Amino acid sequence: MELFWFIIIGLILTMFFILDGYDFGAGIIHLFFAKKEKDKEVITKSAGLFWDSNEVWLVAAGGLLFMAFPTFYASVFSGFYLPLIIVLWLIVFRAIGLEFRGHFKYQMWKAIWDKSFGVSSLLLALFFGIALGNIVRGVNLGGVEDGISIYEGHYFFLPLWSSSFSPLSTHPGVIDWFTLIIGFISVVTLAIHGANWVILKTNASINEKLKKVVFKLNLVLLVLTIISLVGWNIIVPESFRNFTVRPYLIIFPIIYLIGLIGLFFRSKMKKDFTAFMCSTLLILGGITSSLASMFPVILPSTNSVNEHLTIYNTTTSQYGLSVALSWGIVGLILLGVYFIVQRRLMKGKIDDMDYGH
Repeated sequence: MELFWFIIIGLILTMFFILDGYDFGAGIIHLFFAKKEKDKEVITKSAGLFWDSNEVWLVAAGGLLFMAFPTFYASVFSGFYLPLIIVLWLIVFRAIGLEFRGHFKYQMWKAIWDKSFGVSSLLLALFFGIALGNIVRGVNLGGVEDGISIYEGHYFFLPLWSSSFSPLSTHPGVIDWFTLIIGFISVVTLAIHGANWVILKTNASINEKLKKVVFKLNLVLLVLTIISLVGWNIIVPESFRNFTVRPYLIIFPIIYLIGLIGLFFRSKMKKDFTAFMCSTLLILGGITSSLASMFPVILPSTNSVNEHLTIYNTTTSQYGLSVALSWGIVGLILLGVYFIVQRRLMKGKIDDMDYGH
């Protein structure tokens, strides 16, 4: 049952980053490339019409995580308290940026909420990437000092950064050079995904320009990916051991590579949906490869005093998992119906759909 819920929660989180990821990406595109009012309006629509339903997947993942792996939930929500509060405020400002923009026609009013939408989307992409970097790097579980835990073995607390700014420090911060690299990868990946979404769903005048931007960003992503793999292997020796012990897991890095290589041929793709699927594969492959490389660990310990948190030592009782199964299935069906209905209502280009007026 532990493995089942690990897979389900992993898939739901991946769905969140695929779906809300294009909203983050649209915000980044809006911030840097939208100059004309018409382009700003349609890009805002491309995110605004979907963001609230997309974030349902995050709520579902959080609820299931609390249900299936309460020890892990308690650990990360206390240890990452500071960045989580920052993320909460960024989500708030992104939402009100989208919802408030169209309330008045004053240019200054629109400019304020455009910046709120764009900057919060950029920082959300960055912080979610940094969060993934912290998970794969590991944390000082128990807050060990001189071989003695100052907390219980599954608890920790991280400052936003430490004076060394090093992931190899005994007490690393949330932000260091390695987690920043993963954060930059997240920003670039979601910017690509958002650009493909804008092209797919709108007739913005910058669509042709965005196709060239996708190619350039893909080059940056390739370089950052290589740097991150080298850095990861330095910080976590044998970080890729799972792929040799369980060769079938290699499918996940292959998914990432297919998306990465495919986007280099963006200009030759006749269908915009094909490019969007390539950036979807980037996100799917990136997240699943990270989880597969760690399995069954879900939060590594950087000290030898306290053991890693795994899907087996952080789970609830078997009875709790089995009871939750029936309710979880009902919830997932409702979530799926909600998703399908909304997509059918919002299919095609959204330029002429009403939002924020």
